[in-house]
Formats: sequence, C-alpha cells, structure tokens
Amino acid sequence: MTSSAPNGFGTLYGIGVGPGDPELLTLKAHRLLLSTPVVAFLAPNEGESFARRIVAPYLDGAGKEEILVRMPMRADRLPSHEVYDRTSGKLAAHLKAGRDVAFLCQGDPFFYGSFMYLYSRMADDFRVEVVPGVSSIMASGASMGAALASRNDTLTVLPGPLPAEELETRLAAADAAVIIKVGNHFEKIRDILAASGLLSQSRYIECATLESERILSLEEVDPGQVPYFSMILVHKRGDAWKI
Repeated sequence: MTSSAPNGFGTLYGIGVGPGDPELLTLKAHRLLLSTPVVAFLAPNEGESFARRIVAPYLDGAGKEEILVRMPMRADRLPSHEVYDRTSGKLAAHLKAGRDVAFLCQGDPFFYGSFMYLYSRMADDFRVEVVPGVSSIMASGASMGAALASRNDTLTVLPGPLPAEELETRLAAADAAVIIKVGNHFEKIRDILAASGLLSQSRYIECATLESERILSLEEVDPGQVPYFSMILVHKRGDAWKI
C-alpha cells in the first residue's frame, strides 16, 4: 500500500519488523532500514523499544537519526491520540525536508499495528509506503509445528480482552482460532476453553521466535506469569490437516 505526495518530499515507510527474530526481517525491510536516514519507533513510558531491539543488529553504529516515541500503555485511547498527533508533526518536518523516514512496527504494520494510526494522519499529505512483516501468528504456528487452518476452515483472530460472552460465542462459530493479547486475561480464556471442551485442542505459546520462547499446555501455565506477548492457538479438527 503506497500513497503519493508532492515532489521533493521524503517517503515515510511503515516497516513491519516481525515477531522478534531479527532473521525474520524481510529483504525489503532490511534494504530500507539501511538506506533511510531517520528511524522512528515506539516504546513504553519506561524501558526500551521492542521493535528497535529486533533490528538493533542492523542499526547499531549506523549513524542514523533515531526518534524515540514514548507511548503510555493505557486502555484510555486519549493519550495515544495525542502521541500520534505529536509524532506525525515530527515526522512531517523530516519528510518536508526531503528525508525518508522508517517507522518500525512489531509484526505487521496493518495487523493490529501502531503504524496504521500514523498512516491515517499522514497518507493524504505525504508518500507513505507500508512494508508487510511476518506476523506473530504465523511465527507461532511455525514454532509449534501446528497448522493454523486448512482446506475450508475458518480462522478467527480473537483479542483476549474481549468480554467472556463474546469470546465464547465467536469460538463456537470458528473451526480454528488464534487468541492474541492473552496476558492477564489468561484465566478467563482458559475457563472458556474448558467449558467449551477445547482444552485438549488448544496450545499456548509466549515470546515466539525469541530466546525466551515457551510452548506449554494450558494446564502448565501459571496465570500470574503470562506476558503480553503470548497467544493461544485452537483447532477443533486437531490434526485433520495431516490427511
């Protein structure tokens, strides 16, 4: 997806950097990281940027200008809107000066990605190009050796924060499901899967492709130790895809 802009302006690249393994960066993303003079990325109010850490082997010592964008991790959307408004202004200054900017996004920019909010603010006035990345969902299936869906299966992606009743209803209608953003919603999700008779057909993974990656049965998971970067894969047909 690419939008257009006046001649002389730089290009804003929304670059998907994948789930965590630096080697899962696409060739296009790697090329653009090396060629753009300005790199921007989100980070929580305290601590490092996970997206920046993924591509650190390609950025450290490269002499690029880096823009760190601190984002409050709150359910209230107002602070994030303000941050995106300020950030779009900072990036616009570089683009108007003719400098290309790479904005890093974990996974894929348009799959629950933060970059979509900058795209909506900037695509009408600047050339913006979205560079797809490897989704953590695809990486998790690969790590587990588990097919996500096959043949005419319907695959449903469900955010863990959804209310229990809605999660249960949507699971009932799906052949296969990926529950993302598990974190402190684990107990609610586990109870729903148990009540639906799906525990034996569910697999848990956290920190896919990282050194800290763990794959567990749901019975082995400590609800108090579930990180944000975790998900549960459910397939009602089990290993039927092997036929």
